Amino acid sequence: MPLRKSTGNMYPWVSHTHSHLAGECSHKCKYCYVQVGEKRNKTGRYAGEVRLIDKEFDVNYGTGKTIFIEHMNDLMAKDVADAWVFKIISHTLRYPANIYVFQSKNPARFFDYADLMPNNSIIGTTIESNRVYDGLNEAPTPEERMLAMSDTRWKDYDFKKFLTIEPVLDFDVDILASWISKISPDFLNLGADSKDNDLIEPTFDKIMALTDKLKEYGIELREKANLERLKKD
Repeated sequence: MPLRKSTGNMYPWVSHTHSHLAGECSHKCKYCYVQVGEKRNKTGRYAGEVRLIDKEFDVNYGTGKTIFIEHMNDLMAKDVADAWVFKIISHTLRYPANIYVFQSKNPARFFDYADLMPNNSIIGTTIESNRVYDGLNEAPTPEERMLAMSDTRWKDYDFKKFLTIEPVLDFDVDILASWISKISPDFLNLGADSKDNDLIEPTFDKIMALTDKLKEYGIELREKANLERLKKD
């Protein structure tokens, strides 16, 4: 898969995307758009065991881009071999005049590689809610992700941190707001389910209560247009 210009509803602040990994992500999120696309198109690229595609290391990243690395998988998932992670990070280091985005639902593993990652990386995780929903995924719990992203070791690095709450699931306002405060992200992406996955969603009043809290904390909020659907429900 070549370096691609970012399109669609993901992150408008990302200019390009690239993936070295194929196979199914072991987190198996119910709402995963990658797996929905794989089942529909049956390419085989994102089916089966996770694996490395060697030809992707020939891709020239150039300069002046913001590149989301492994946007179709999770680089920090437990079944991604250490040697693969090192090789992928080394690829980004060959092109230092870019910003690199790394996002994982297993953010505690970032600390195994933080000393090697580009200094201008943007590191993030997804937390759908403070609550645990059975059958949603096989990733670390939302609380485990929060604890990893609020770890004091982040102060030793120059990385920017971001948090994504998408698809937002029903939550407890005070608890989730407290979590966000502990993480203290540089910015937060907030969005709703776009794929009709029959998820348990919050009322729009809860969304407004949460965003009011974020204003108090001074956290930059980047809302997705798909939140409008919750406003109408």
